[in-house]
Amino acid sequence: MQVDVLNANELKKSAPVFGQVSFDEHEQIVFCNDKDTGLKAIIGIHNTVLGPALGGTRMWNYTSEWEAVNDVLRLSRGMTFKSAITGLNLGGGKAVIIGDAKKDKTPALMKRFGEFVHSLGGKYITAEDVGMETSDMDIVREVTPYVTGISESKGGAGNPSPITAYGVFMGIKASAKFKYGTDDLEGKKVLVQGIGHVGETLVEYLTGDGAEVFISDINEERLEEVSKKYGAHVYTARDIYSADVDIYAPCALGATINDDTIHRLKVDIIAGAANNQLSDEVSHGEILQKKGIVYAPDFLINAGGIINVYAELENYDRQEIMRKTENIYNTTLRILEKASKDDITTHFAALQIARQRIEDRKNQNLN
Repeated sequence: MQVDVLNANELKKSAPVFGQVSFDEHEQIVFCNDKDTGLKAIIGIHNTVLGPALGGTRMWNYTSEWEAVNDVLRLSRGMTFKSAITGLNLGGGKAVIIGDAKKDKTPALMKRFGEFVHSLGGKYITAEDVGMETSDMDIVREVTPYVTGISESKGGAGNPSPITAYGVFMGIKASAKFKYGTDDLEGKKVLVQGIGHVGETLVEYLTGDGAEVFISDINEERLEEVSKKYGAHVYTARDIYSADVDIYAPCALGATINDDTIHRLKVDIIAGAANNQLSDEVSHGEILQKKGIVYAPDFLINAGGIINVYAELENYDRQEIMRKTENIYNTTLRILEKASKDDITTHFAALQIARQRIEDRKNQNLN
Protein backbone atom coordinates (compact mmCIF):
# COMPACT_ATOMS: atom_id res chain seq x y z
CA MET A 1 0.00 0.00 0.00
CA GLN A 2 1.39 3.40 -0.97
CA VAL A 3 1.26 6.13 1.65
CA ASP A 4 1.51 9.75 0.54
CA VAL A 5 3.46 11.94 2.96
CA LEU A 6 3.27 15.73 2.79
CA ASN A 7 6.03 17.94 4.09
CA ALA A 8 5.19 21.06 6.14
CA ASN A 9 5.19 23.43 3.17
CA GLU A 10 2.90 21.17 1.15
CA LEU A 11 0.57 20.85 4.14
CA LYS A 12 0.21 24.61 4.36
CA LYS A 13 -0.83 24.70 0.72
CA SER A 14 -3.27 21.80 0.91
CA ALA A 15 -4.67 22.53 4.38
CA PRO A 16 -3.67 26.10 5.29
CA VAL A 17 -6.06 26.26 8.27
CA PHE A 18 -7.44 22.86 9.31
CA GLY A 19 -4.04 21.22 8.84
CA GLN A 20 -2.16 23.45 11.28
CA VAL A 21 -1.20 22.47 14.81
CA SER A 22 -2.48 25.84 16.00
CA PHE A 23 -5.95 25.11 14.60
CA ASP A 24 -6.50 22.66 17.49
CA GLU A 25 -10.24 22.14 16.99
CA HIS A 26 -11.26 25.78 16.59
CA GLU A 27 -15.04 26.14 16.43
CA GLN A 28 -15.11 29.05 14.03
CA ILE A 29 -12.81 31.39 12.09
CA VAL A 30 -14.24 34.55 10.57
CA PHE A 31 -12.47 36.54 7.84
CA CYS A 32 -13.59 40.18 7.76
CA ASN A 33 -12.99 42.40 4.75
CA ASP A 34 -14.21 45.91 3.98
CA LYS A 35 -12.94 47.77 0.94
CA ASP A 36 -14.14 51.22 2.00
CA THR A 37 -12.28 51.31 5.32
CA GLY A 38 -9.42 49.01 4.32
CA LEU A 39 -10.31 46.59 7.10
CA LYS A 40 -8.78 43.13 6.88
CA ALA A 41 -9.40 41.21 10.08
CA ILE A 42 -9.62 37.63 11.33
CA ILE A 43 -11.64 36.50 14.34
CA GLY A 44 -10.78 33.14 15.87
CA ILE A 45 -13.25 31.38 18.17
CA HIS A 46 -11.52 28.41 19.71
CA ASN A 47 -13.91 27.06 22.33
CA THR A 48 -17.20 28.20 23.92
CA VAL A 49 -17.92 25.31 26.32
CA LEU A 50 -17.42 27.48 29.41
CA GLY A 51 -19.03 30.59 27.96
CA PRO A 52 -18.73 33.17 25.17
CA ALA A 53 -15.27 33.53 23.64
CA LEU A 54 -13.60 36.62 25.05
CA GLY A 55 -10.25 37.90 23.84
CA GLY A 56 -8.63 41.11 22.70
CA THR A 57 -8.12 42.54 19.25
CA ARG A 58 -4.54 42.94 18.08
CA MET A 59 -3.56 45.26 15.22
CA TRP A 60 -0.23 44.34 13.70
CA ASN A 61 1.54 44.86 10.39
CA TYR A 62 1.92 41.15 9.61
CA THR A 63 4.37 40.15 6.89
CA SER A 64 1.78 37.78 5.37
CA GLU A 65 -1.83 36.73 5.73
CA TRP A 66 -0.62 33.28 6.79
CA GLU A 67 1.30 34.85 9.70
CA ALA A 68 -1.90 36.65 10.77
CA VAL A 69 -3.95 33.44 10.60
CA ASN A 70 -1.43 31.50 12.65
CA ASP A 71 -1.23 34.29 15.23
CA VAL A 72 -4.98 34.50 15.76
CA LEU A 73 -5.22 30.70 16.06
CA ARG A 74 -2.47 30.51 18.68
CA LEU A 75 -3.82 33.48 20.60
CA SER A 76 -7.47 32.38 20.68
CA ARG A 77 -6.46 28.88 21.78
CA GLY A 78 -4.44 30.44 24.59
CA MET A 79 -7.46 32.47 25.70
CA THR A 80 -9.49 29.27 26.13
CA PHE A 81 -6.96 27.86 28.59
CA LYS A 82 -6.42 31.23 30.27
CA SER A 83 -10.10 31.58 31.17
CA ALA A 84 -10.40 27.90 32.11
CA ILE A 85 -7.47 27.83 34.51
CA THR A 86 -8.44 31.17 36.07
CA GLY A 87 -11.92 29.86 36.87
CA LEU A 88 -13.82 32.24 34.60
CA ASN A 89 -16.97 31.19 32.77
CA LEU A 90 -15.59 32.24 29.41
CA GLY A 91 -14.41 30.56 26.25
CA GLY A 92 -11.42 31.54 24.14
CA GLY A 93 -11.33 33.88 21.19
CA LYS A 94 -9.12 36.51 19.64
CA ALA A 95 -9.09 38.91 16.72
CA VAL A 96 -6.32 40.39 14.61
CA ILE A 97 -6.49 43.36 12.27
CA ILE A 98 -3.83 43.42 9.58
CA GLY A 99 -2.21 46.85 9.34
CA ASP A 100 -0.06 49.49 11.01
CA ALA A 101 -1.97 50.79 14.04
CA LYS A 102 -0.17 54.13 13.85
CA LYS A 103 -1.06 54.72 10.18
CA ASP A 104 -4.03 52.59 9.20
CA LYS A 105 -6.32 52.70 12.22
CA THR A 106 -9.29 55.05 11.87
CA PRO A 107 -12.62 55.45 13.71
CA ALA A 108 -14.40 54.21 10.57
CA LEU A 109 -12.25 51.07 10.46
CA MET A 110 -12.89 50.36 14.16
CA LYS A 111 -16.65 50.85 13.72
CA ARG A 112 -16.70 48.48 10.77
CA PHE A 113 -14.78 45.93 12.79
CA GLY A 114 -17.32 46.36 15.58
CA GLU A 115 -20.11 45.57 13.11
CA PHE A 116 -18.42 42.28 12.23
CA VAL A 117 -18.12 41.45 15.94
CA HIS A 118 -21.81 42.28 16.39
CA SER A 119 -22.78 39.95 13.54
CA LEU A 120 -21.60 37.01 15.68
CA GLY A 121 -24.39 37.68 18.17
CA GLY A 122 -22.26 37.56 21.32
CA LYS A 123 -20.40 34.35 20.58
CA TYR A 124 -17.25 36.49 20.53
CA ILE A 125 -16.63 39.45 22.86
CA THR A 126 -13.68 41.68 22.05
CA ALA A 127 -11.31 43.84 24.12
CA GLU A 128 -8.04 45.68 23.57
CA ASP A 129 -4.67 44.12 22.83
CA VAL A 130 -1.46 45.16 21.08
CA GLY A 131 -2.02 48.19 18.86
CA MET A 132 -5.30 49.06 20.56
CA GLU A 133 -6.34 51.62 23.15
CA THR A 134 -9.32 51.96 25.47
CA SER A 135 -10.60 54.73 23.19
CA ASP A 136 -10.74 52.22 20.29
CA MET A 137 -12.96 49.94 22.36
CA ASP A 138 -15.21 52.93 23.07
CA ILE A 139 -15.68 53.33 19.30
CA VAL A 140 -16.47 49.63 18.90
CA ARG A 141 -19.01 50.01 21.72
CA GLU A 142 -20.95 52.49 19.58
CA VAL A 143 -22.03 49.65 17.29
CA THR A 144 -22.05 46.57 19.52
CA PRO A 145 -22.45 45.65 23.19
CA TYR A 146 -20.05 42.73 22.69
CA VAL A 147 -16.94 44.58 23.80
CA THR A 148 -15.15 44.99 27.14
CA GLY A 149 -12.33 47.18 28.37
CA ILE A 150 -14.20 50.39 27.61
CA SER A 151 -13.52 53.62 29.51
CA GLU A 152 -14.47 53.79 33.16
CA SER A 153 -16.38 56.99 32.35
CA LYS A 154 -18.60 54.88 30.09
CA GLY A 155 -19.18 52.23 32.73
CA GLY A 156 -16.27 49.96 31.82
CA ALA A 157 -13.31 48.56 33.75
CA GLY A 158 -10.84 50.68 31.81
CA ASN A 159 -7.36 49.77 30.62
CA PRO A 160 -6.61 46.15 31.66
CA SER A 161 -2.81 46.57 31.41
CA PRO A 162 -2.15 47.49 35.08
CA ILE A 163 -4.10 44.44 36.27
CA THR A 164 -2.27 42.22 33.77
CA ALA A 165 1.02 43.50 35.18
CA TYR A 166 -0.10 42.78 38.74
CA GLY A 167 -0.97 39.19 37.80
CA VAL A 168 2.45 38.71 36.19
CA PHE A 169 4.06 40.15 39.32
CA MET A 170 2.13 37.60 41.41
CA GLY A 171 3.37 34.85 39.05
CA ILE A 172 6.96 36.01 39.42
CA LYS A 173 6.71 36.05 43.22
CA ALA A 174 5.15 32.57 43.28
CA SER A 175 7.92 31.28 40.99
CA ALA A 176 10.53 32.81 43.28
CA LYS A 177 8.88 31.15 46.28
CA PHE A 178 9.06 27.78 44.49
CA LYS A 179 12.67 28.23 43.29
CA TYR A 180 14.28 30.05 46.21
CA GLY A 181 11.99 29.26 49.14
CA THR A 182 11.03 32.91 49.50
CA ASP A 183 9.06 35.32 47.34
CA ASP A 184 11.15 38.29 48.47
CA LEU A 185 12.65 39.78 45.30
CA GLU A 186 15.12 42.04 47.11
CA GLY A 187 18.36 42.05 45.10
CA LYS A 188 17.09 39.68 42.39
CA LYS A 189 18.08 40.69 38.87
CA VAL A 190 15.08 40.79 36.55
CA LEU A 191 15.17 41.49 32.81
CA VAL A 192 11.89 42.86 31.44
CA GLN A 193 11.70 42.59 27.65
CA GLY A 194 9.12 44.98 26.19
CA ILE A 195 8.21 48.19 28.01
CA GLY A 196 4.65 48.77 26.83
CA HIS A 197 1.71 49.48 29.13
CA VAL A 198 2.08 46.13 30.91
CA GLY A 199 5.89 46.09 30.94
CA GLU A 200 6.19 49.53 32.52
CA THR A 201 3.74 48.73 35.31
CA LEU A 202 5.58 45.46 35.95
CA VAL A 203 8.83 47.42 36.28
CA GLU A 204 7.11 49.61 38.88
CA TYR A 205 6.01 46.57 40.91
CA LEU A 206 9.42 44.90 40.68
CA THR A 207 11.45 47.94 41.69
CA GLY A 208 9.01 48.57 44.52
CA ASP A 209 9.77 45.06 45.78
CA GLY A 210 13.52 45.68 45.77
CA ALA A 211 14.47 43.88 42.55
CA GLU A 212 17.30 45.16 40.36
CA VAL A 213 15.50 45.65 37.05
CA PHE A 214 16.98 45.67 33.54
CA ILE A 215 14.82 46.75 30.61
CA SER A 216 14.94 46.08 26.87
CA ASP A 217 12.78 47.49 24.08
CA ILE A 218 13.06 48.50 20.42
CA ASN A 219 11.88 52.01 21.38
CA GLU A 220 14.92 53.85 22.76
CA GLU A 221 12.93 56.89 23.89
CA ARG A 222 10.65 54.65 25.89
CA LEU A 223 13.64 52.94 27.49
CA GLU A 224 15.10 56.26 28.58
CA GLU A 225 11.75 57.42 29.95
CA VAL A 226 11.09 54.26 32.00
CA SER A 227 14.70 54.09 33.18
CA LYS A 228 14.56 57.61 34.61
CA LYS A 229 11.12 57.06 36.14
CA TYR A 230 11.93 53.87 38.07
CA GLY A 231 15.71 53.72 38.22
CA ALA A 232 15.83 50.65 35.97
CA HIS A 233 18.99 49.78 34.00
CA VAL A 234 18.78 49.88 30.21
CA TYR A 235 20.14 46.56 28.93
CA THR A 236 22.59 47.52 26.20
CA ALA A 237 24.20 44.20 25.25
CA ARG A 238 23.10 42.76 21.93
CA ASP A 239 22.12 39.30 23.15
CA ILE A 240 19.49 39.59 25.87
CA TYR A 241 19.04 35.82 26.08
CA SER A 242 22.54 35.34 27.48
CA ALA A 243 21.98 38.00 30.14
CA ASP A 244 23.38 37.24 33.57
CA VAL A 245 20.11 37.76 35.44
CA ASP A 246 17.93 35.64 37.73
CA ILE A 247 14.54 36.18 36.09
CA TYR A 248 13.55 36.79 32.47
CA ALA A 249 10.17 38.46 31.96
CA PRO A 250 9.16 38.52 28.27
CA CYS A 251 6.46 41.18 27.84
CA ALA A 252 6.57 41.82 24.09
CA LEU A 253 5.43 39.43 21.35
CA GLY A 254 5.52 35.65 21.67
CA ALA A 255 7.88 32.82 20.69
CA THR A 256 10.99 34.45 22.19
CA ILE A 257 11.87 31.04 23.65
CA ASN A 258 12.78 29.13 20.52
CA ASP A 259 15.44 26.88 19.00
CA ASP A 260 17.78 29.85 18.61
CA THR A 261 17.48 31.31 22.12
CA ILE A 262 16.67 28.52 24.54
CA HIS A 263 20.17 27.10 24.92
CA ARG A 264 21.60 30.54 25.70
CA LEU A 265 19.35 31.16 28.69
CA LYS A 266 21.12 31.29 32.06
CA VAL A 267 18.16 32.40 34.16
CA ASP A 268 16.46 30.58 37.04
CA ILE A 269 12.93 31.71 36.17
CA ILE A 270 10.94 32.71 33.09
CA ALA A 271 7.75 34.58 33.93
CA GLY A 272 6.31 37.32 31.74
CA ALA A 273 3.23 38.83 30.14
CA ALA A 274 3.78 37.83 26.50
CA ASN A 275 1.42 35.26 25.00
CA ASN A 276 2.75 31.99 23.53
CA GLN A 277 6.28 32.45 24.83
CA LEU A 278 7.31 28.91 23.88
CA SER A 279 7.72 28.56 20.14
CA ASP A 280 7.16 24.80 20.56
CA GLU A 281 5.11 24.05 23.68
CA VAL A 282 6.30 20.44 23.95
CA SER A 283 10.00 20.44 23.07
CA HIS A 284 10.86 23.84 24.55
CA GLY A 285 8.93 23.09 27.72
CA GLU A 286 10.93 19.87 28.11
CA ILE A 287 14.26 21.62 27.50
CA LEU A 288 13.48 24.22 30.19
CA GLN A 289 12.53 21.42 32.56
CA LYS A 290 15.85 19.64 31.93
CA LYS A 291 17.79 22.89 32.39
CA GLY A 292 16.07 23.42 35.76
CA ILE A 293 14.52 26.71 34.64
CA VAL A 294 11.16 27.42 36.29
CA TYR A 295 8.67 28.43 33.61
CA ALA A 296 5.46 30.11 34.79
CA PRO A 297 2.85 29.31 32.08
CA ASP A 298 2.08 32.55 30.29
CA PHE A 299 -1.64 31.92 29.83
CA LEU A 300 -1.96 31.67 33.61
CA ILE A 301 0.09 34.57 34.93
CA ASN A 302 -1.00 37.10 32.28
CA ALA A 303 -4.69 36.47 33.04
CA GLY A 304 -5.12 39.68 35.05
CA GLY A 305 -6.32 41.52 31.96
CA ILE A 306 -9.16 39.12 31.27
CA ILE A 307 -10.10 39.12 34.95
CA ASN A 308 -10.35 42.90 34.69
CA VAL A 309 -12.59 42.96 31.63
CA TYR A 310 -14.67 40.02 32.92
CA ALA A 311 -15.72 42.35 35.74
CA GLU A 312 -17.78 44.29 33.19
CA LEU A 313 -19.80 41.16 32.42
CA GLU A 314 -20.21 40.01 36.02
CA ASN A 315 -20.47 43.48 37.63
CA TYR A 316 -17.89 42.98 40.37
CA ASP A 317 -15.81 45.84 41.77
CA ARG A 318 -12.11 46.75 41.76
CA GLN A 319 -11.53 45.03 45.10
CA GLU A 320 -12.79 41.75 43.68
CA ILE A 321 -10.70 42.23 40.53
CA MET A 322 -7.57 42.56 42.64
CA ARG A 323 -8.52 39.58 44.82
CA LYS A 324 -9.02 37.31 41.81
CA THR A 325 -5.77 38.54 40.24
CA GLU A 326 -3.82 38.05 43.45
CA ASN A 327 -4.98 34.42 43.45
CA ILE A 328 -2.72 33.87 40.41
CA TYR A 329 0.03 33.50 43.04
CA ASN A 330 -1.67 30.45 44.60
CA THR A 331 -2.56 28.87 41.26
CA THR A 332 1.01 29.30 39.97
CA LEU A 333 2.45 27.64 43.05
CA ARG A 334 -0.03 24.77 42.73
CA ILE A 335 0.95 24.18 39.10
CA LEU A 336 4.69 24.35 39.76
CA GLU A 337 4.32 21.85 42.59
CA LYS A 338 2.12 19.55 40.47
CA ALA A 339 4.67 19.62 37.62
CA SER A 340 7.50 18.75 40.01
CA LYS A 341 5.53 15.94 41.67
CA ASP A 342 4.31 14.40 38.38
CA ASP A 343 7.64 15.00 36.57
CA ILE A 344 5.95 16.90 33.73
CA THR A 345 6.50 20.34 32.28
CA THR A 346 4.79 23.28 33.94
CA HIS A 347 3.05 24.13 30.68
CA PHE A 348 1.59 20.64 30.41
CA ALA A 349 0.54 20.70 34.08
CA ALA A 350 -1.38 23.92 33.50
CA LEU A 351 -2.97 22.56 30.32
CA GLN A 352 -4.11 19.44 32.17
CA ILE A 353 -5.98 21.49 34.76
CA ALA A 354 -7.52 23.82 32.17
CA ARG A 355 -8.61 20.98 29.86
CA GLN A 356 -10.12 19.03 32.75
CA ARG A 357 -12.32 21.98 33.71
CA ILE A 358 -13.55 22.27 30.11
CA GLU A 359 -14.18 18.53 29.90
CA ASP A 360 -16.10 18.54 33.19
CA ARG A 361 -18.34 21.36 31.97
CA LYS A 362 -18.89 19.62 28.65
CA ASN A 363 -20.06 16.49 30.49
CA GLN A 364 -22.36 18.57 32.68
CA ASN A 365 -23.91 20.13 29.60
CA LEU A 366 -24.54 16.68 28.11
CA ASN A 367 -26.25 15.32 31.23
